Amino acid sequence: MTEDWVLYEVFIRSRSGLEHKHVGSLHAADARMALEHARDTYTRRQEGVSIWVVRSSDIVASDPQEAEALFDPARDKVYRHPTFYAIPEDVKNL
Repeated sequence: MTEDWVLYEVFIRSRSGLEHKHVGSLHAADARMALEHARDTYTRRQEGVSIWVVRSSDIVASDPQEAEALFDPARDKVYRHPTFYAIPEDVKNL
């Protein structure tokens, strides 16, 4: 029965070395079915090398209203910015 199906978020990695990107959502009875439906729906033309499916209810998100308080402590840690590191030329995807 489809009324028991759970909403899943789908993430696809297009190539090795790249990050997974959110591509959409789908309903499925379980994680295995969600993975198969994601494959059939979002990688029909061999677009991906990896698929993640995550129950939407398991995703915890920050509140945009609290963004300043959440991200402010990181602003004073400039050493974390990538401008402080040299990236070798042979690194293609970072």
